[in-house]
Amino acid sequence: MDVPDEPTTPFGVVSAHTSRLQRQYQALLDKSTPYVLYRWIGTGVGLIIFFLRIFIAQGWYIVAYALGIYLLNLFLAFLQPKFDPSNDALDNEMEDGSVGTLPTKQDEEFRPFIRRLPEFKFWHAASRAIAISFVCSWFEVFNVPVFWPVLVMYWFMLFILTMRKQIQHMIKYRYVPFTVGKARYTKNSS
Repeated sequence: MDVPDEPTTPFGVVSAHTSRLQRQYQALLDKSTPYVLYRWIGTGVGLIIFFLRIFIAQGWYIVAYALGIYLLNLFLAFLQPKFDPSNDALDNEMEDGSVGTLPTKQDEEFRPFIRRLPEFKFWHAASRAIAISFVCSWFEVFNVPVFWPVLVMYWFMLFILTMRKQIQHMIKYRYVPFTVGKARYTKNSS
């Protein structure tokens, strides 16, 4: 039986441990994939804990603002189709049939909505960002003194304007990024 030699250099030892940890982390992510609701509940609890930390410490508002902007960016990528129908550069390819489009007429073939950012990657990036923000909230270097109501109002304005633009885009190109009320067929016993 051939057993690979143990790394003898310090770099080899660190590299072996790093790759082992990466495999274990990936295995944990793979096991969590089917549990969508539980993953999002855990992320929501992490976000609540982070905001409790910000509220109790009365600081690190700039970290919370940066997290809010990043989560908004992720959410917008989650809502957008992978192949944007408004992109003029793709129009020629779409006419050739090489890139998927959304149907605009009743007699056209149905093509499913493909997200620019899949749900799992959205969850993973959001969870990582919340964890990094929580860690940053324990370092004084990130506690920049700012007037937090201005940041909150600016974030809400940014959210309203970007969501309005996104909803107009959805209406113009007739797509809905959510599948609610999926048809379920039951086996007839007779």
